[in-house]
Amino acid sequence: MTTATTGTSPAALYPRYLHCLAEADEPAAVEVARELLDAGVPADRVLLDLVAPAQAEVGERWARNEWSVAQEHAATHVSERVVASIAAYANPRGDRGRIVVACMDGEWHALPARLVAEVLRLRGWQVTFLGASVPAAHLVSYLHRHDAYAVALACALPMRLPQAHRMIEACQRSDVPVVVGGRGFGADGRWARRLGVAWAPDGPTAADLLGDERVLRAVAPADLAHLADDEYAGLVGRRGELIDSALADLAQRIPGFGDYTPAQLDSTVSDLGYILDFLAAALYVDDGSLFTEFVDWLVTVLASRGVPAAAVGATLRHYAGVLHDFPRAGAYVRAGGASLPAAGRRHSQSPEA
Repeated sequence: MTTATTGTSPAALYPRYLHCLAEADEPAAVEVARELLDAGVPADRVLLDLVAPAQAEVGERWARNEWSVAQEHAATHVSERVVASIAAYANPRGDRGRIVVACMDGEWHALPARLVAEVLRLRGWQVTFLGASVPAAHLVSYLHRHDAYAVALACALPMRLPQAHRMIEACQRSDVPVVVGGRGFGADGRWARRLGVAWAPDGPTAADLLGDERVLRAVAPADLAHLADDEYAGLVGRRGELIDSALADLAQRIPGFGDYTPAQLDSTVSDLGYILDFLAAALYVDDGSLFTEFVDWLVTVLASRGVPAAAVGATLRHYAGVLHDFPRAGAYVRAGGASLPAAGRRHSQSPEA
């Protein structure tokens, strides 16, 4: 095998690869990856230094409203085909134990998990990739029928943490070690530690963890005593009612609300629900920073679509008012409002808003 040169490094070919994604040009994207492989770049470096950062940029372009959902999906499909091509080129023959890789129930961002699955294969593991949104019961049923050494679970969105915990517990009850990864567990894995599970920031680290079962199992138990206050369960139980009340509040505040198209109304309902889902996840792990980080991200995304921060501030103020019997939730919502840009913060705190 030849030695890779600077001109054929993932960094050098990244702009070309990103252009292929922008054009949804699958053959050209595969050609870029094959060029790197033929030049001697290890398959795992092509996956981690080319495909992974390009896919992250795809998500950022959607967030900045530069790409539509359709463009994002087309680019993701191209990257999935590139990953398959890299796997076929490397064609690893695993002789280590079987690792089952899956995404959390409700988690549809499957490409990061697929990248981890392929890195594990390259490290000699036999891998079964179950794909996106695997229900906990189906995962456990699969584990009962197949002899798995361990399970690797991916979660991209923190709002899925309660579901993630149920899946983690189901695997642990089956006496199958678990390692988790993805942005949903926090940049430093702090919410994985709260849920009592081993965490890896990337595929190579996951492979190292899986190679030491003692370390994999030596994690502190979940620390969720705060759930005894029933705030999480209460918020989840009132989700529909809270969305309805927020819609009614918006109808009073926004003169043209009654003229919203069905698509605009659906987007508004989704955003109101996401706010509650992230708030519920923050309650579940007892960390208000989870909600504040979400509010910062939401404001950025909505601003790129012409929605001012003041609109988010008004909704946070409404939720803070109706959640007066939820001390932790109310504190998190107020902290989220305090993180808004000045105009939006004044709107969220003003009694007349």
